[in-house]
Amino acid sequence: MKIEKNTAVTLRYKISDRLGKVLEQSDEPMAYLHGGYGNTFAKIEEALEGQEAGHRITLELQPQDAYGVRDESLLQAIPKTEFPPGVKVGGQLRGQDEKGQAQVFTVLKVKGDKVFLDGNHPFAGMTLRFDVQVTEVRLASEEEVAHGHVHGAHGHHH
Repeated sequence: MKIEKNTAVTLRYKISDRLGKVLEQSDEPMAYLHGGYGNTFAKIEEALEGQEAGHRITLELQPQDAYGVRDESLLQAIPKTEFPPGVKVGGQLRGQDEKGQAQVFTVLKVKGDKVFLDGNHPFAGMTLRFDVQVTEVRLASEEEVAHGHVHGAHGHHH
C-alpha cells in the first residue's frame, strides 16, 4: 500500500545534527496519520507521499521546517522560591505560556536566587538530519481520521 492521505504510517527514525551526532532515535516504532494532520513535519510527509513499507530516506530540515527558529522571548528568569527544592540544570518543567497553552521549559542555569528557563524546543534553531524507515502502511480507521491521529500500539492511546 502506498502512503497517501488517511493512511497510518509506522516508521523508525533517527535525528542527527549537521555533524552527524545522534540527538534522538526511536526505540519503538512510531505511527502517524498521513495527510496534513500535523502529526509529523510537513517536509517529512511530502517526502513520504506515494512511498511504501520498506522505504528509507534521509532528509535535512532547516529550523523553520522542523522545531522552529529560536525565540529569545521564550527565555525567562524566575525567582528560585517559586520552584520545589532540588531544581537542577537540564531538568524539564511543564508550565503555561502567556496564552495559557501547555509548554515545556528546560532549566538552563540556577544562579543565586534565580532559575533561568528556556521555553524553546531543545532542537530549535538547528538544521537536522532525519533518517526515516517506513515499516508499515495501512488504511486508517474512520475513528483515527475523525480524531486526527493513529490509535493503537505505536500511536495515541485514549
